[in-house]
Amino acid sequence: MNQHASLNPGYTMTPKTWAMLFLLGLIWGGSFFFARVAVQHITPITLVLLRIGIAALAIHLYLAGRFGLYPVLRQRWREFLVMGLINNVVPHILIFTGQTQIGAGLAAILNATTPIFTILIANRLTADEKMTPAKVMGCLVGLAGTAVLVGPRAIAPFTGETAGPPLWSLLLPLAAAMSYGLAGTYGKRFRGVAPPVTAAGQLTAAAAVLLPLALLVDHPWTLPMPPMNVVLSVLALALISTAYAYILFFRIMAAAGATNTSLVTLLVPPSAIVAGMLFLGEQLSPTGATGIVLVLLGLVILDGRALKRFRPSGA
Repeated sequence: MNQHASLNPGYTMTPKTWAMLFLLGLIWGGSFFFARVAVQHITPITLVLLRIGIAALAIHLYLAGRFGLYPVLRQRWREFLVMGLINNVVPHILIFTGQTQIGAGLAAILNATTPIFTILIANRLTADEKMTPAKVMGCLVGLAGTAVLVGPRAIAPFTGETAGPPLWSLLLPLAAAMSYGLAGTYGKRFRGVAPPVTAAGQLTAAAAVLLPLALLVDHPWTLPMPPMNVVLSVLALALISTAYAYILFFRIMAAAGATNTSLVTLLVPPSAIVAGMLFLGEQLSPTGATGIVLVLLGLVILDGRALKRFRPSGA
């Protein structure tokens, strides 16, 4: 779900762009719900292949070769391959594997740490995105929220506590967030490429990697046919939460800029939590509520705009 683009604060949000932003948050939050339903019947690697492969086909049909799609794919296939690995293959497999044990809401909260890891990685690997006091504070608060969510399971072997999901299922979405953070930094090299082409390129490359991987590991032809609700969840995951979400994402970015579009990060966890509660019977514990508040507060601090409202004029 991660996308990276240069920030342009000169854009403004209109009621229409706000509506699109909330819709995108709902769609991406719903992806955790759809994945939680599907992963109970389809192995994670095969599920990622279905999501990415169907979405890639849909994006190609939508673009129909526009924006110089095919020449760019031929010229930059190696870069798309790397981007597809770190922005699609690796994180999706990690998240879906974690979701075999944890609910949609918790997975979304853990994945919301992506901007925090993006900042940390960019500070280390780039020369133009260095730490500021606000970024340090945002990262510390967000990581504190992560510690609240993961900490009890980390110390469980020493306390004898057995309730709750295994630690590895919490760490995998965090590893996925790190992969997304790396993709955000790597994605800078696609500046100048039409954003829909970047989406098509990475999805195509990811599907090409996933197909032989699923065949070798999962032997999907041996898997039983999933029930209809799972089939519909897979189609929604691919066509709505991936293909259409990419198109909507780039429309918002063109209208409102990348800085405003990044606000969607704050909208995904609540929508995933609500979907999990309404349709899967999931519950948000006090510890989970504390963790999500801290993670979202960290993202607000990283964004910076809310804090500017409280600064004296001229400061």
